Amino acid sequence: MATKQERYQFRKDRSRKHLLAAAGAHRPRLSVYRSLKYLYAQVIDDNTHHTLVSATTLSKELEGKFEKSGKSVEAAKALGAVIAKKALEKGITEVMFDRGGRVYHGRIKALADAAREAGLKF
Repeated sequence: MATKQERYQFRKDRSRKHLLAAAGAHRPRLSVYRSLKYLYAQVIDDNTHHTLVSATTLSKELEGKFEKSGKSVEAAKALGAVIAKKALEKGITEVMFDRGGRVYHGRIKALADAAREAGLKF
């Protein structure tokens, strides 16, 4: 029987494989990582393997904006707006959303919705 970490890695690899096959390699990927305390988001160019834009709930733009910690849905919404703003400043308007093997609800969904509202298309 596979461990919990192995099952997570399988889901992550499977979702990324479908993303790259369906959307092709012409759009950058908005990758989201959710830890127990914080959220991290990166816009990655898979052709050159470079991170174009990154943001986290630990960043200075979001410091002290939340009543709780950086693990709330409000923090995810704020992070989605920040990552979209940074991407639009670099001229990135369309991305592929990579949920990283996590279920699309809660903080992951809040981040995606906020990024869409801020102007990113995916």
